[in-house]
Amino acid sequence: MNPRRTRRPEPSRQERDRRFLRLALRLARRGCGATSPNPMVGAVLVRRGQIIGRGWHRRAGGPHAEIEALQQARQKGQTVKGATLYVTLEPCSTQGRTPPCTEALKAAGLRRVVIGATDPNPRHRGRAFAILRRAGIAVTSGILARECAQLNEAFNHWIVRRVPFVTVKAAMTLDGKIATATGESRWITGGPARAWGMKLRQGADAILVGINTVLADNPRLTVRPRPSGARRAASAAADGRLRRIVLDARARTPLRARVVSDAWAPLTTIVVGASAPPRRVAALARRVRVLVAPASRGQINLPWLLRRLGAENVTHLLVEGGGEVNASFLLSGLAQRVVFFYAPKILGGRGARRAVAGEGARARAECLRLTEVEWRRLGADWRMSARVAAA
Repeated sequence: MNPRRTRRPEPSRQERDRRFLRLALRLARRGCGATSPNPMVGAVLVRRGQIIGRGWHRRAGGPHAEIEALQQARQKGQTVKGATLYVTLEPCSTQGRTPPCTEALKAAGLRRVVIGATDPNPRHRGRAFAILRRAGIAVTSGILARECAQLNEAFNHWIVRRVPFVTVKAAMTLDGKIATATGESRWITGGPARAWGMKLRQGADAILVGINTVLADNPRLTVRPRPSGARRAASAAADGRLRRIVLDARARTPLRARVVSDAWAPLTTIVVGASAPPRRVAALARRVRVLVAPASRGQINLPWLLRRLGAENVTHLLVEGGGEVNASFLLSGLAQRVVFFYAPKILGGRGARRAVAGEGARARAECLRLTEVEWRRLGADWRMSARVAAA
């Protein structure tokens, strides 16, 4: 005699909400690297327990995730009236490059909207909740709120403070060295770690290095492979979204350096000091954009530069400098996240170059503290990602 089968209990509404919102999060991540200065957003439209539409924000200026989900459902002949929308971020409620999503949701006759994270913009925060509820639409919020907010940590920082979210990235040996005393650094980490580093670039708006990195390594600082043929110049403008920024107080960047001579030169900014030699500045300005920054203790004023980049819609700045540049951001309280890759190697040597140099802390109490530390193995290497604790 077969044992009597027991029916699985029906999932609770909260369990269903979490499941559909997780799917919306996966959809939102597809927009990584394409939506800035807008956030990544995903949406799932559900009616009677069945998914009838999906969408994500694909690019800045394009339809928002909620509109994509509604459009997909209608294209499939589905009825959207009475459906529930799951969206990772509070829908927009003001006119921008696209109409407010709240109006489209009201017109669709939705029964319920489940929202992951609240819009951090003080001008809009919570406004959609009130608009939708006044229209008779039930609103649920706070489910997977931390995950949904973390998805857009760079946007959230920029939209409130109007300066970029700064991530400092470095690959080093276990004793914290990024290069030998002679400057040899390729390759400390293996392929999986380098591939993950490329993902960091894909999610950033700009990458910043110092002049010493340019002189030692002549890096490309790109994400995509170089185009060829007649499309090279056009591809640089259309596809090469990642801006390249070089801190070069004395305008020492060679004119043959890749960052000023390749197809992506229009995306390069050399930041010089007011005392840089005028002839060198003029020569660079014929190739790339040059910014003359005010000095602070003989160094480029980084807070000024961050404000300037924030005003130019740079929401996420990836710092891949040497030890001095990394220290200038970390030890001055200008970085929000660190991503360090560790190779199982020991370099040693007093002259070997350190991942974080500078003056350093004078006492243990002044040490930079990290929170939300996460470790992940990548082949033979390890990746450590953490938030920089507020002072």
